[in-house]
Amino acid sequence: MISRAALVTNLRNWRGLRGRMILYFSLASFAAALALSIVTYASTRTYLLKQRTEFATRQAFNNAQLVRTVISLNSSDAGDLMSNIRSERGGYAVLHLGDSDSFYPQEPLRFTQSNMPTEFVAKTLSGVTGRQRFLFDGEPYEAVGVNIKAIDAQYFEAFPLSDVARTLSTIRNTLILGVLLITLTAGLLGLSISNRVLRPLRRVTSVATDIASGGLDIRLADETDPELARLATSFNNMVDAVQSRIQRETRFASDVSHELRSPVTALAAAIEVLQARRDELSERNQQAFDIIATQVRRFDRTVLDLLELSRLDAGAGATNEETIHLAKFVQQVATRHGFSEVNFRSTLDSSDEIILDRRRIERIVLNLLENARDHAGGATAILVTGDQNELTISIEDQGIGVAQSERDRIFERFARGTSSRNSAGSGLGLAIVQEHARALHGRAWVETSSSGGARFMVSIARKSPTETNESQPL
Repeated sequence: MISRAALVTNLRNWRGLRGRMILYFSLASFAAALALSIVTYASTRTYLLKQRTEFATRQAFNNAQLVRTVISLNSSDAGDLMSNIRSERGGYAVLHLGDSDSFYPQEPLRFTQSNMPTEFVAKTLSGVTGRQRFLFDGEPYEAVGVNIKAIDAQYFEAFPLSDVARTLSTIRNTLILGVLLITLTAGLLGLSISNRVLRPLRRVTSVATDIASGGLDIRLADETDPELARLATSFNNMVDAVQSRIQRETRFASDVSHELRSPVTALAAAIEVLQARRDELSERNQQAFDIIATQVRRFDRTVLDLLELSRLDAGAGATNEETIHLAKFVQQVATRHGFSEVNFRSTLDSSDEIILDRRRIERIVLNLLENARDHAGGATAILVTGDQNELTISIEDQGIGVAQSERDRIFERFARGTSSRNSAGSGLGLAIVQEHARALHGRAWVETSSSGGARFMVSIARKSPTETNESQPL
């Protein structure tokens, strides 16, 4: 069974450029084939009926000439004459003599003048030669009425059109089948052409996706087609410009962080020295000193976070992967950094070991616990779960939660939630968590816990010890 989401996706795809190309090809071919078929059928029908009418008229006049010759000699031979009249197979003839007002049918048991259209018979009897098509026993016929004035007689002869009707039916069915086959072929041709036309766009999409994932060194290959070559050149130039700008901004942030690191370290050292003589200051000066000390520590934390993000953006350093038990390691990190009182739970087996970078995991867990402590009244629970594909670390707090409108933005750099606008912190902790999660082929997000607070969650791709240990850049 196809799910509703998959059905909606397929419908949207068919409404796209490929679907429109196939539709246009099919409709254009259908319209052209239908118009050509209509013209062909109409021309063929006109030609066949014209040929049949000319033949019927010629034969009817020949038989009428024979009737005139015989009746002018002896009118009493009318019955025998009609029995010997040669009409086409399936047709019949009727003779009317005016002097006796009598009808002589060719086959009296089946055909008479009553089988012909009444108006046609009356018109011929009034002296007008003509012809008319009609149906008899469900079969099409064409009747020819000839006024033989010389002997005051009227000769009627009907010719079957069933052979013409069968021929036209065969032609009509063939043309309909041809229209359907042409439309189907045009649709397949449109599909093939759309695949060829969209192939460069798919390459652009693939490269753009890789670039969006961080592969700024990827470029489009050269194209032989002039138009596609211009597209590839423009795209590559755009990526070059974007890469250059990002590298400049990354270097600038890194350089600024490095330049600030030394004075901030000196300030922090000076604050530590002055801290020992704080009691010698007046109360007002102590308050000013506390503010300076707090802001210096905050400044120092911001510089350290900026340096770490610069390394993450630049891909500097090497990943040190080890075989660990994630649940035990997370509990050790929480205990080592003073969060041993937080309730800890895990659904992993004691033998469930995986390959991970301990430093990344420690940074993720510590940042989430400190975020809960600084902005949400502290963490209340740590949960480690997993399945065959990924592992998840969840940390709940006792704050007011994160508004739905802020859940994506809160992982951006220097972004702050409503509840943490006035609290200390650099605004980079959750951004660092997200970057480390991506490096581990996972992601970070936030939900609402059962108690109404926030539940920050990080997923990590599972890599068992039996897999190849591939290093990842930090």
